[in-house]
Amino acid sequence: MNSAYDVIIAPVVTEKCNALIQDNKYTFRVHPAAGRIEIANAVEELFKVKVAKVNVMNYQGKAKRAGRTMKMGRRADWKRAVVTLAEGSIEII
Repeated sequence: MNSAYDVIIAPVVTEKCNALIQDNKYTFRVHPAAGRIEIANAVEELFKVKVAKVNVMNYQGKAKRAGRTMKMGRRADWKRAVVTLAEGSIEII
């Protein structure tokens, strides 16, 4: 990856992700080719915090019908990262 902005695409804002913030865990949509170390370095660089742990999940894109025909297409595959901040770090979102 070239920069931290290429690794971190967007924060994931759902009810479950908001509940994880209480445990000092933040969820991001990340580049599918990014690894745990790249994700941790990108979060530390962008938000000036210390990362304790990174968990990643790969999601398959849904199959979707295209128009009125029965041709099937797929949405893009994507990756989600749950980043646990070290104790004493401030909130980032």
